[in-house]
Amino acid sequence: MEAWPVQSFRSKLDSGKFVLTAELNPPKGTDLEATLKKGEELKNIVDAINVTDSQSSVMCISPIAVSHHLINRGIDPILQVTARDRNRLAIQSDMLGAYTLGVNNILCLTGDPPHLGDHPDAKPVFDLDGVSLITAANALASGNDLSKNKLKGAPSFCVGAAANPGSDDIEKEIKRMEDKVAAGARFFQTQAIFEPDIFAAFLQRVEHIDVPIIAGIIVLKSPKMAQYMNEHIPGINVPNDIINEMDVDDKASKAIEIAARITREIRGMSRGVHLMAIGWEKYIPQIVERAGL
Repeated sequence: MEAWPVQSFRSKLDSGKFVLTAELNPPKGTDLEATLKKGEELKNIVDAINVTDSQSSVMCISPIAVSHHLINRGIDPILQVTARDRNRLAIQSDMLGAYTLGVNNILCLTGDPPHLGDHPDAKPVFDLDGVSLITAANALASGNDLSKNKLKGAPSFCVGAAANPGSDDIEKEIKRMEDKVAAGARFFQTQAIFEPDIFAAFLQRVEHIDVPIIAGIIVLKSPKMAQYMNEHIPGINVPNDIINEMDVDDKASKAIEIAARITREIRGMSRGVHLMAIGWEKYIPQIVERAGL
């Protein structure tokens, strides 16, 4: 089949240029108006928009559907695919279906355990993991499924993976990154960066991994949010000085200032920045402007 024309992310990534991505969480329900409006507002600012897959195990509308609506509006999505909810049959089927709807980019993730979300009694699947998801995507691209059955028509994906520079076991994290590249990952998007010095040290450790690394930036909303992430999200450490900075009346202005500052500090180190605004997408244009991107 003919590929859809929206491929700005892959083209820019392949060119070696700095890339800028953002993230949208699909809604819980069928009303897509607000989500698609956010996408339209970011269309000429970012190179692609990640579409999450029931993030934090909170059930939402299919990211494949949302990705297709974004494509119809000239926006290049990065479809997040998790191993949490589907076995290898369903995952491969969804990947093929997404490609026929114009999706060219996918980010392969293991996914959060269901008990953390709004359906805590849901049974986890995890038939595959982050590495074997990448293997599956590239098997399909080669014209075969995971059981080596030949396909009638094959997709062509730009496959990405996650990396965690703040991992407590950095040796294990680097080995996982190596495995992901061996499986066919073409780019990494990282967990949120709050300490540029630690990110710089991490990049030195992975100089041998010749794949673009896009640094994650979370837009903080409050000291409470920062403290929650420190306590519950592995690999994230929001320093106390940043938490104290957020203790102001105008939290939005301070959030923009901090995100722009960190972006400026890491811009020369990474191949791009991934902005995770978590509901504050309207501030992304200001962050980008103040960061000088």
